Amino acid sequence: MMRISALLCFIVWLISGTAPAALAGSTLDKIKVAGSLPCGINTELPEYSTQDAHGNHAAFDQDICKAVAVAVLGTNAKFTIVPFNDEQDALKALKSGEIALLATGSPNFINTANTGLGFARPIFYDYQGFLVNKTMGIASPKDLTGKKVCFLGGTEIEIQLQGYMQRENIKWLPFLFQEEGEMEAAFVTGNCAAISADVSQLAYERLAFKNRARNYEILPDVIAKDPLAPTYRLDDPQWASIVNWTVEALIQAEESGVTQANLAEMKKSDDPVIRRLLGVQRGYGQFIGLDDAWAARVIEAVGNYGEMFERDLGSGSVMKLPCGPNNLWTQGGLMYALPMR
Repeated sequence: MMRISALLCFIVWLISGTAPAALAGSTLDKIKVAGSLPCGINTELPEYSTQDAHGNHAAFDQDICKAVAVAVLGTNAKFTIVPFNDEQDALKALKSGEIALLATGSPNFINTANTGLGFARPIFYDYQGFLVNKTMGIASPKDLTGKKVCFLGGTEIEIQLQGYMQRENIKWLPFLFQEEGEMEAAFVTGNCAAISADVSQLAYERLAFKNRARNYEILPDVIAKDPLAPTYRLDDPQWASIVNWTVEALIQAEESGVTQANLAEMKKSDDPVIRRLLGVQRGYGQFIGLDDAWAARVIEAVGNYGEMFERDLGSGSVMKLPCGPNNLWTQGGLMYALPMR
């Protein structure tokens, strides 16, 4: 009997001693006690990582951090930005409890398979594409036949580019680089007709070309999908719901035409979707452990999804990225809010 009791005590000690810090109380409670949301963002250095090729979208990520912080902490919410050069480092920090949220992570097979991590719906549909020199008469990937295409070697970019060109039966000339600066120099001097990377990275690279940037265009053709989504641990269902529905609220606000500017007026709407979204119809916040005004605060702080994209990544930003798949579903895009009912 004593041996059994000792064994049970050992098992209890082992479980309690090895449980991750994230399980010791709800994420929401911890954030409220700390008075700040610890939120990770990827600064994305392509030469540092062979896994990812996203451009630096720090402004967009910070708005996501702000949106979630305001939802749970109120109008004057504080959030602590923790930057990472590589997504894998950010995911490790999330698992360890150093951060409660990674603003944008990659919901790919490896990251979602038995990792203990959850992803909200994609909030930025990034994709691998081509940046081309318009002065060379390139309007589509087919026009790259017989021409050199620059890319960073030893990355997923190379693998996906090779596969795309083979599928499309384009006889191209691979021009591999190990250093981004050298690749950009080859492109600017006309030694290659295009660069292939994720379009967020292409837009970021285009900034370095300054007054020459008008000669370069990102083609709409998709080589490979590379979406990004807010990422959290799966040990706290309530926190997962808060992050998920913050994303849904941003998209729903755009669908319903609710903006930072017209928020007060929209609270007078008879539309049941808008009334639920803005907390006019009471009782919905309780389902995720928040008050009814949480989504209205988020919209007041960062605007709707379309406003956020336009300001941080779109034509109102230095990136000048077209919305493309990040348009609403009613405008040919992929953004579609789940029903708030």
